[in-house]
This record gives sequence, structure tokens and C-alpha cells, in this order.
Amino acid sequence: TLFYLFRKATMERISPFFPPLHGIPRADDRRVVSGILYVIKHGLQWKDAPAEYGPYKTLYNRFVRWSRLGVFSRIFTELANQTPFDGSLMIDSTHLKPTARRQVCAKRGLRASHRPDKGRIEFQTPCICDGHGRPVLLLLTEGQVSDYKGAAILQHLLPKDGTFLADGGYDAAWLRESLKARGMTVCIPPRKTRNTAFPFDKT
Repeated sequence: TLFYLFRKATMERISPFFPPLHGIPRADDRRVVSGILYVIKHGLQWKDAPAEYGPYKTLYNRFVRWSRLGVFSRIFTELANQTPFDGSLMIDSTHLKPTARRQVCAKRGLRASHRPDKGRIEFQTPCICDGHGRPVLLLLTEGQVSDYKGAAILQHLLPKDGTFLADGGYDAAWLRESLKARGMTVCIPPRKTRNTAFPFDKT
């Protein structure tokens, strides 16, 4: 059964961003774009796309071509701008640990270093989102950079006023003061090791 990920009303909103047709009609836009999102959403390889969305090469070629033209970026920007900024900002980060070296060793019958951190390049990606979960700022740092140091780099790009939410990993007095100086309401739970606890809204 064909499952469209876009309603007709949504297609009418985003279709003006599609490249114009030149001669040969292309495959149905709604079906192809739905197939592209289905593959990305479920983490599939292109060849594993459901047949109902058409040939997987059509999905792949359309994705690559429209990505290079900036079509998807303009669509995402248009859809994101439909929801106004609610004044809330949230920050968190995740670690990226490449494992390709160990996989290569396993395929060649070799044993990787017994030291898990030897030769490994790790990264951390602090990300600030608005209250709707839309990314506002994204940073790529070395894996050993602490959470609040990543926040220190991004804080100067934050808008003034609003509410800033984070977990205890960002509990630093200087960060609180810096955010308050920008007119922001800070909601960060204190670390358990902190002698003086700061009030915060648990809801």
C-alpha cells in the first residue's frame, strides 16, 4: 500500500520550490518525495525502498539532484518559518565515535588496539534548538571538549531575551551569569556536588 508522507495541502505549499519542468515529465513528485523521506526516516539503503514509491534509483537521483540545487533546504526553511519562535532555547550534545578502523581490522582478521582510545578521533556536537525542536545552532568540537565549553562558543550567537533550558552538564556559574546578562531566564538543574543550589523550574 502506497503511504504518502505529504498531504495534498502540504504539497501545494512546497511545490513552488520544485525545479521547473523542461520537456520530459518527471515521476510523480508527491510519490517520489514521500519515498525519499520514507528511506531517510527509517534509515534504509536506497535499494531497500518500498517498490510502491517507484524505482529506488529514481528516489536516489532525485534526492541527490535536488539536494545540490538546494531544493530541500528551501523547503525546510519555508516550513520552519511557518511556526513563530516561542522564546525557548534548549541545548544538548552528543558524541560521535567513528568505528571504521575496528571494522576494517575485523574484516582483515586483525586485532584492533587493545586501547579503545588509541588512534580514535572523537567528536562532540553541541546543538541548540528552539521550543519546537528545530535546530538553531550546531557546533562540531573535539570529543574531549566539555558541555559548557561548547556552550561558551555558542552563547554569543544566541538572541537576547527568552528562556534557556539545559541539563546539569551545563551548570556553570559564569554561563548562568552570561545568559542572564543577555536578558534570558535560565533553567539549569544544579550539579549534585554544588554547595549552593540554584532554583529552577522542574516542570
